[in-house]
Amino acid sequence: MFEFKLALYKWDTVGSRKGEMQNWDLKNVEAEPHQPQILASAEDARTIVLDLPAGEELQEHEVHERARLIVVSGEVDVTIPAGEAVSASAGHLFEFDPGERHTVSARSDARLLLVLSPWPGEGHPGAMTIEQKGEARERAARHA
Repeated sequence: MFEFKLALYKWDTVGSRKGEMQNWDLKNVEAEPHQPQILASAEDARTIVLDLPAGEELQEHEVHERARLIVVSGEVDVTIPAGEAVSASAGHLFEFDPGERHTVSARSDARLLLVLSPWPGEGHPGAMTIEQKGEARERAARHA
């Protein structure tokens, strides 16, 4: 297992839109397990490819944006806290509201495409001012 949410805004971007068409062969984009690869990032969305090895999971988490998760290859189970679970393979699409918690478990080596919109979402650390980040740290310290 690894913590997906904490690293979301630390990854390098592979491509960005500069007035010309961008495209990716999702099955062949280079990505290492536990090192999600940002394919594109703009104000309207961020697109990320993620390899999740068999038997591992993205532990229960949430993001500040609307999240669309597409299974590119492999098989996964996606579970929400209420207990609903869906088994999925290549071609399956999931959509989560901002703040909707979920867990993704790989039944086989899986490649996932994640689209977050808008980017960054309201409350995302990347969208906060320095003062807001300081206040958030102070609130977190009080709850620790």
